[in-house]
Amino acid sequence: MKEKVVLIGAGSAMFTKGLIADLLGRKWEADLALVDTDPGALEVAEKLAAKMVAARRAPVSIFASVERRAVLKGATAVICTVGVGGRRAWEQDCIIPRKYGIFEPVGDTVMPGGTARALRMIPPMVAIARDVLDLAPQALFFNYGNPMTPVCRAIRRATGAPVVGLCHGVHHVGQYLADVLGAPRAAVNYTAVGVNHLTWFTAFRVHGEDAMPRLRRIAREGLSARQGSASGSLTEKEQKAVKDNPFSWGMLDLFGAFPAVLDRHVVEFFPALFRGRNSYYGKTLGVECFNIEEVIARGDRIYAGMRAAALSPQPLGEDFFAQFSGEHEQVLEIIESVRRDAGRLYSANLPNQGQVPNLPPEAVLEAPALADGAGLRALAQKPLSPGLAGTLATRLAWTETVVEAALEGSREKFIQALLLDGAVDCLETAAQLADELLAAHKQYLPQFAS
Repeated sequence: MKEKVVLIGAGSAMFTKGLIADLLGRKWEADLALVDTDPGALEVAEKLAAKMVAARRAPVSIFASVERRAVLKGATAVICTVGVGGRRAWEQDCIIPRKYGIFEPVGDTVMPGGTARALRMIPPMVAIARDVLDLAPQALFFNYGNPMTPVCRAIRRATGAPVVGLCHGVHHVGQYLADVLGAPRAAVNYTAVGVNHLTWFTAFRVHGEDAMPRLRRIAREGLSARQGSASGSLTEKEQKAVKDNPFSWGMLDLFGAFPAVLDRHVVEFFPALFRGRNSYYGKTLGVECFNIEEVIARGDRIYAGMRAAALSPQPLGEDFFAQFSGEHEQVLEIIESVRRDAGRLYSANLPNQGQVPNLPPEAVLEAPALADGAGLRALAQKPLSPGLAGTLATRLAWTETVVEAALEGSREKFIQALLLDGAVDCLETAAQLADELLAAHKQYLPQFAS
């Protein structure tokens, strides 16, 4: 069938060109509709897309609109990469909490930054979901926007739309662990269950053999080496892996499961352990390591390069079409798997219907899902250990609270969510931080106007 793909949030610095490169590589005949509320960003996306299609002489038609309802009708797939407030709002999410001794390495998933982003993201994404149900009810509906768990939960709770949350984090860490073990990536299979950016690898196999004992040995010996003990039989690659992500490997040693997506994201789910300066192995999160200003500045540079390529009269160079890695990596493959009833496995964010029997039903979890003619269906798994389930249960309670805060425009529930998150040290700090974040993002939070 000919696909009509609608990309909402097409001004994304990396996703759009990566998705188009994948689309052209698959040689699909397709209509691609680009949507962004920023006319300038939309112009860049449209012109870049047109140049890419022309360079490959591909059977892809490009449409662009600032009004999503103008292009949604007849869509077979809707992909959302929305980021309300963009990188400038993201900066405030990370910089404002520093006044209160809270240092975030990412600030887009949990902690105060992720909580504030959820308030901005949820109402617009719920509105998009209602339009998808109205104009393209049969479309495959994907969300890439963070914070993934609250956004997908809010859409399901408020509209019932069958949104699927996608993130390349589990796929990336699966490759990372294969490389640490020196195993061909095609030879590994695994089970990873949790919430987005805290997804626990509970099983990892190489050529069908259980590799978890070896991974735990790497963790144990690598952590001992960090403390000055002999590293035993570890290779240089294994030692470096533990050195670069000591907290994740420490969690493997403690819980018997490896957390995705490595330290930069995982530490944010345990903020009480990393409060204040120099709290991450003698370094300050978001400043001396995982510097958030550098990440945002890199996004600005990538977008500037994308804009220059789009508006330049010169044709695109061949190197422009080199494979782009990133969040887009699997979505077209998933669509193809559904159309062909291929029955391939992917990691997807879907309501809990047995993925973790000892967590609340309908909570959005990231877990293995089967992509076949029926769409994406989560697969039932064994219960998690009480310890692992506990790391997720508190986050699911936070999710429900921040969803209600965003949908209701409730300052009180925003403060509650900050307390549940655990990064603040007292009630007064939570209230002051909430008020400062609400004021900084006032233009994006009309539900709080009253």
